[in-house]
Amino acid sequence: MPDAIFAHPRLAPVYDAFDGDRDDLAAYLDLADELGADRVLDVGCGTGSLAVLLAATGRTVVGVDPAEASLEVAKSKDATATVTWVHGDVRTVPPFGADLAVMTGNVAQVFLTDDDWAETLRGVHAVLRRGGYLVFETRRPEYRAWEEWAADDDHLILDIPGKGQVERRREVTEVSLPFVSFRYTYRFPVDGATVVSDSTLRFRSREEVESSLVTHGYRVLDVREAPDRPGREFVFIAQPTT
Repeated sequence: MPDAIFAHPRLAPVYDAFDGDRDDLAAYLDLADELGADRVLDVGCGTGSLAVLLAATGRTVVGVDPAEASLEVAKSKDATATVTWVHGDVRTVPPFGADLAVMTGNVAQVFLTDDDWAETLRGVHAVLRRGGYLVFETRRPEYRAWEEWAADDDHLILDIPGKGQVERRREVTEVSLPFVSFRYTYRFPVDGATVVSDSTLRFRSREEVESSLVTHGYRVLDVREAPDRPGREFVFIAQPTT
């Protein structure tokens, strides 16, 4: 089930405001150009920021996400209904000969079990055309981002158009590697409502990710830095072997 931060009808519409500038998306547009991708699948597309940017370049884009509230936000950005939005996971996407499948925003870390990760890799494999690419990012465990999160008070109050003032706090609730759990608490002063969202991420090593890709029918073509977060992330570029 998707976390409340993506699925709750009061949290999904304010997600983008708290997420800030998506400097990471430019690198994915560049990669789509580099790989010659005209048909793109955005796995875990969320509120559709990347999918809409890709579609604006004339590409055929499918965005899939299990959080219906996030998809409603995404659709509101897609004024010309250019993107095909799918409510579900990658296994619900019919094969459409994608040149490229992407997972941004560390979506790869939300698959906590080996089975869930394997099913995702198999689902992407089924959607890609022969010779297509899978590109995704994941945080480096050795950077220990959770320590930075725990030290950061992360108390924000924003005045969001159409929503009014919204307050957010974050706390790390458990570190039991490879799993890290944290909680966002949102308060809406306009009516005093408080909504809590709990999340858990899995931090896989580079070797673990590469091994899983090979096991499930991919070859790893490259592992890069995230241009906007050097030293913090791996960006994997893989291709099905069959």
